[in-house]
Amino acid sequence: MSTASLPLLIMGPMVRRADAAEVCIQFATSVASQFSIEFDDIDVFSEQQSIALGTHLYLHFVIVKPIAATLPVNQLISYRLLNSNSDVDLSDFCYQGKATPEFVIPQKLEQILHGSCRNPHHPAKDSLVAANDFQQQNRSVNQTGADVLLLSGDQVYADDVAGAMLLAIERLISVLGIYQEQPLAIDLPAQLSEQLYQRHLYLPTVPWQKRNKIGVGYWLKKDEPHFSSLKAANHLIFFEEFIALYLLNFSPLLWDLIDFDSISYQASTPKCQQVFDNEKAALTDFKNGLVHVQVLLANISTLMMFDDHDVTDDWNLTAGWEQVIYQHPVSRRIVNNGLISYWLMQGFGNDAGHKTAALLDAFKTSFSEQKQWQFKAFDKTILEFNHWHYELNTVPKVVVLDTRTHRWRNEQNFNEPSGLLDWERLTELEDSLVTHEQVIIVSPAPVFGVKSIEAIQSLFNICGQPLLVDVENWMAHEGSAKKLLDTFRRDDTPKETLILSGDVHYSFCFSVQKRFGKHPNRIWQLTASGIKNEFPRKLINVLDKLDSILYAPKSPLNFFTKRWQMEVDKHQTIGEGQKYLVSDSAISLIELQQGKLARYQLLHPDNRTTEFDLSND
Repeated sequence: MSTASLPLLIMGPMVRRADAAEVCIQFATSVASQFSIEFDDIDVFSEQQSIALGTHLYLHFVIVKPIAATLPVNQLISYRLLNSNSDVDLSDFCYQGKATPEFVIPQKLEQILHGSCRNPHHPAKDSLVAANDFQQQNRSVNQTGADVLLLSGDQVYADDVAGAMLLAIERLISVLGIYQEQPLAIDLPAQLSEQLYQRHLYLPTVPWQKRNKIGVGYWLKKDEPHFSSLKAANHLIFFEEFIALYLLNFSPLLWDLIDFDSISYQASTPKCQQVFDNEKAALTDFKNGLVHVQVLLANISTLMMFDDHDVTDDWNLTAGWEQVIYQHPVSRRIVNNGLISYWLMQGFGNDAGHKTAALLDAFKTSFSEQKQWQFKAFDKTILEFNHWHYELNTVPKVVVLDTRTHRWRNEQNFNEPSGLLDWERLTELEDSLVTHEQVIIVSPAPVFGVKSIEAIQSLFNICGQPLLVDVENWMAHEGSAKKLLDTFRRDDTPKETLILSGDVHYSFCFSVQKRFGKHPNRIWQLTASGIKNEFPRKLINVLDKLDSILYAPKSPLNFFTKRWQMEVDKHQTIGEGQKYLVSDSAISLIELQQGKLARYQLLHPDNRTTEFDLSND
């Protein structure tokens, strides 16, 4: 396609953080320009922050503020995007019967959409389409629908990339002229087609001679990969690839610009060819659903938090993993590319740049006269940045945790799993909870997980293989688990706490109360995963039954656990085939009344709804 015919708007608009004091709108264009946002019947002014990411790629954040007083909350606000005082056509982003996109500034939360784990080439349907259907139904009868959309991790999969997606990324980089980074010391084949399903062979490794002699790998003379993902065959490497992946995850328009249907690959084996063809078919379905997803994101405030796949599998899982990765220039560069792209495409919008904008100057000075990114100096800056977590000043208050860069490392054994939060951040969390009647915590990994699965993970950890089964539950690190449970047992913690989690590729609903004490606090563990991903259904059914038998209320195994002072009740689904664990892809709908949980449902992309029984019976 001729660059002269590129459309102006190539991604978004996406409504990000929305407070009574300001609203952040995120979008990308093919040309640099001066943009503003206007709200119908509300006097506002705009502040624009723009970042050049390519010859034909400009990322914009427009911060809209009221001229007087504050913006109205809990009601629909219509908005228009202007390019140098001329309206930009947003008809593709409007709900049926609406002239403009609309959103709500959430203050009193009554309905929340939440989910995680959106893998474009997974055969499951995209549940964000189901979320959009729910919003459309509400808006058609002049209801606001959900107040906010919370995405708690793995919005992209940088380590698990389909072959056709990697080829699409290469085309998009060319079409938009996305700026590339300085050459890396990695000996890849010259042609991308020769790299497909082979990249893991070129990623850095620990030579077998340097491995621990206690492990089997040393005696088998097997090098250990730095990147522990089991699906790293097409792992993203370069900064421009990460940026292109984000664009393709959120913009339907770009798939047409690169003529995705014409992408092909001649595999060396029938098995590999079948993998490519299956992945491409799933991606075709994914791109067709994006026309609905972009409407959703333009009409609801969307907040995000990273988990490991946004950067790479097992990101910072153990101190040993960190030591290996960050001491190697190529491995460190790959991880930092994931973190920088997260900051640009997800993190900045979470706080409307209040803290994240502090990185902008250093980032922009990383662009050399040769039109290449030189990130050596910026790497130190972004790794030292420690404000990825944030809060929403709503009722109930929302506390979003960064469980990846505040790890409580095991100083005795670097191969033991790190705690998901260190002491300092756990203390800050404790301060955030006290004096509030109700609080919502967004924790990418469940705090109260399925005990049978955690027991299996513990066995792998004992065998020295924590990376093999992602030992990333809160109870895997004694110090962080004890501190967190002590916080929940305090008498001045909220009477009701909702913990929203994902990560595990199955959904469940647990309620937790202290076994001792008079403070009537209740904790709800609401896990929704994945948006476009699933746990193997036969296996999850086996684990569900195993957990019910081994960890029944009167079971000795249930008594001798690290959280035995907390009474955990599992809640079944309503209707036929009652079960505790639901593998089917979904996004959750949480309904609150007076700040307390009233209803918990899963919206599936095939128009089914699963509801959990919240009673204690």
